[in-house]
Amino acid sequence: MIAELKSLYLANHRERYPSLPEPARTAPRYTDKTANGLTKCIIDYLRLQGCQAERISSTGRYLDKTKTYTNVMGRTRKIGSGKWIPTSGQKGTADISAVICGKAVKIEVKMKDKQSEAQKKYQQQVEQAGGTYQIVRSFSEFFEFFTRLNI
Repeated sequence: MIAELKSLYLANHRERYPSLPEPARTAPRYTDKTANGLTKCIIDYLRLQGCQAERISSTGRYLDKTKTYTNVMGRTRKIGSGKWIPTSGQKGTADISAVICGKAVKIEVKMKDKQSEAQKKYQQQVEQAGGTYQIVRSFSEFFEFFTRLNI
């Protein structure tokens, strides 16, 4: 499946940059072994298929309250600490938000972990509103879901 993603990427690259010599073309090193790698594979595949897709970051923000000062010996030191503040987005939001065939689709990428209670609640809200929510653990699993949804 990832080989198909690479060939799709290269075909798109040839179309966008026709004057580039073939030996100079390279495809990204796609992998579905990590959550970040799988997320990139899914987003790139959806975009190459003409769908809209974006990664949603739900982490909070770090407030750095450290100060740097120089003591009488000329050494610099940092004092103080920082803290994380919660996200302003919705708790439990999916990793990928996409529009496929005119339908809102939310994709949660999971490797070994389980869905949190906030994520279950978010899934329920999406499905009640008429959207589609899918948990994906590999690129082949996503590909099967995409082909079912696209038919």
